[in-house]
Amino acid sequence: MSTLEIRGLKVSVKLPEGDLKPILSGVDLTVRAGETHAIMGPNGSGKSTLAYSIAGHPKYQITDGTVTLDGEDVLAMTVDQRARAGMFLAMQYPVEVPGVSVANFLRTAKTAIDGEAPKLRTWTAELRTAMEKLQMDPAFAQRNVNEGFSGGEKKRHEIMQLELLKPKVAILDETDSGLDIDALRIVSEGVNRVRETGDTGLLLITHYTRILRYIKPDFVHVFVGGKIVQEGGPELAEQLEAEGYERYVAARV
Repeated sequence: MSTLEIRGLKVSVKLPEGDLKPILSGVDLTVRAGETHAIMGPNGSGKSTLAYSIAGHPKYQITDGTVTLDGEDVLAMTVDQRARAGMFLAMQYPVEVPGVSVANFLRTAKTAIDGEAPKLRTWTAELRTAMEKLQMDPAFAQRNVNEGFSGGEKKRHEIMQLELLKPKVAILDETDSGLDIDALRIVSEGVNRVRETGDTGLLLITHYTRILRYIKPDFVHVFVGGKIVQEGGPELAEQLEAEGYERYVAARV
């Protein structure tokens, strides 16, 4: 059973004038395979910083703490090493990759993770099945990655990557943003298929409870001021929906 452990993580961002601005102020979190954790908090609380810091974005500077995956030091790894080790990040704003088809992108990623290329016939069938489940036109396989995709199509493509690459830990950064009702349901069903395998730990970052009506979290963490200030079960998400984050923010002032 894979385990991601975050202990005392502190992260700063470098400002244009050269000073460091602290964003994360000591995050402790453990995510195990088969678990679904929801990180909820107001804008500017550091939720996305947590996601991108774990993934290795160069904008963020780790100033203290540790991140390990199955005992291995994640922070000592390059971005590609983290991906090969089993880390996955579904971005809030997926980038376009001109000149690289979806099919080639996914097969190259699968080859890098497994250490060998999947058999073409088998892979083609898996890709087609994954696209059908997410109600994506098969023609998208030959299109450039995310180029000209709508917001919903980009998010479906992210979840297709998740299903095909089978990571140990997946961080989903506001996957529900920009989705209409039908797209939200389809994307959530894809996440639930991964969840049901029991092989992947899920860290779901969101502002709202609407996606949590489709994806039932095991744990909910309230994130304010760069750290987790309260933890609970699914009922905590409903409390946040009813009451908001005001009392947590006021307690930090």
